[in-house]
Amino acid sequence: MRTLEAAARRLKLAGPGTPAGGRVTGRLRWPWRLPGLWLLSDPRRLPDPRAAAARLPPGAAVVARDLAPAVLAGLAAVARRRRLLLLVAGEGRLALRHGAGLLLPDRRPTTGLPAFLAARRRHRLVLLAAAHGRAGLARARRLGADAVLLSPVFPTASHPGAPALGPLRWAALAARGGRPAVALGGVAGGNAGRLPARTAGLAAIGGFA
Repeated sequence: MRTLEAAARRLKLAGPGTPAGGRVTGRLRWPWRLPGLWLLSDPRRLPDPRAAAARLPPGAAVVARDLAPAVLAGLAAVARRRRLLLLVAGEGRLALRHGAGLLLPDRRPTTGLPAFLAARRRHRLVLLAAAHGRAGLARARRLGADAVLLSPVFPTASHPGAPALGPLRWAALAARGGRPAVALGGVAGGNAGRLPARTAGLAAIGGFA
């Protein structure tokens, strides 16, 4: 994790997501800055991200994907204690239940999206959209997402053998996205320096586990 933190500092991404001392859930507190570090859970590779989240610096973000209810409740407690930005993937009402932001997956539907979008307007909840190409980027613009999780920038253990975008194509897509782009997919301290200056954040699973 120290290596990813160092990479984020080199890219000037280490700033907090909220003002120092502020309470962090999925809500925007002003002045607000997009977190530079993003931890993602994974049903196979990281089904319980609580220990990894407890080592994140304040102001970082954690995205809960397909977690058991008890694990998600524990993760929400860690996020409050560590002042982390918490998002839930694909389930709008579950995100609202935990006061969290929402990640829209690119290749599966999101439940409870209308309810979340209505609450988002009232409470400034964070909306992140996953994208693997132009269609995902267009959806992020249409829904007014705060940022895009654009992947895979490098080959990743989550999808062995799948083609990666590579830094140049990733940068070209990010430039067209119209939203801050967070890099996901094989991101580690050793290759983060290959990412373009427009990178808004570093996201990883194995890099934090």
